[in-house]
Amino acid sequence: MRFRFIEDRRADYPVKTMCRVLGVSPAGYYAWRSRPESPRAAANRELLQDIKRVHRDSHGRYGSPRIHVELKAQGHHASRGRIERQMRCHGVRAISAGPRRCRTTDSGHGFPIAPNLLGRNFSAAMRNQVWLADITYVWTGQGWLYLAAIMDLYSRRIVGWAMDEHLRAELPLTALRMAIKGQKPGPGLIHHSDRGTQYASTEYRHALQAASFRASMSRRADCYDNAPMESFFHTLKTELIHHRQYATRDQAQRDIFAYVEGFYNQRRRHSAIGYISPVEMELKSA
Repeated sequence: MRFRFIEDRRADYPVKTMCRVLGVSPAGYYAWRSRPESPRAAANRELLQDIKRVHRDSHGRYGSPRIHVELKAQGHHASRGRIERQMRCHGVRAISAGPRRCRTTDSGHGFPIAPNLLGRNFSAAMRNQVWLADITYVWTGQGWLYLAAIMDLYSRRIVGWAMDEHLRAELPLTALRMAIKGQKPGPGLIHHSDRGTQYASTEYRHALQAASFRASMSRRADCYDNAPMESFFHTLKTELIHHRQYATRDQAQRDIFAYVEGFYNQRRRHSAIGYISPVEMELKSA
């Protein structure tokens, strides 16, 4: 294993230095290197190349579970444990980042509060049965950019979104209008959100009533009541936003658009729906 470590990094560090640090002799390393490659070693080398390709194609966003599923879909039969070992040995890992904090929910208002119709039952039998809505934030050189999004609970697809520099009710209303126009849902859809002033506002309640939707709201200050949306925002920030420095809001908007519509909805394998993409899940119900 130490010789393999040296081999993988010989282009970056002197062989003698690595041998000294790892407590092996250069002669032992070169003797190991001159031996014929075993079938297992050759298979592992090819597997590692495929792992790195999938990891690169996902822009570093995939860890071993999704790489395993992606390779399986491409006809590879390596186990998840074997893929995990290869990734661990060769330093291939999914990107991660810590959060920044910003308050977007103001539930101290006098607007009516809808009952919690979901009760943390995050399942749906079909498309356009339950939508989840929430707002998050992105820091840029021009200040905060706010993102309102709507997720279809069945497919986990982001069916509506809007971005702006303000937190007025018009922001989530724009996302709602996009979702309604694109999905054309029937009456009775459950629309679940937090109890922030934007979702409790007169304008937003009227829009839900006009579409014959049933309003549902989380309990006060309980993010777990809207866990799938919280999970999406965490994924967005871990896989994209915390690895960027946006000079302008326009730059952030273009990047988020490309992530949501070009990667997350179309290609990203989602653990809650059997490691297929939201669009694939949507097609299953067509």
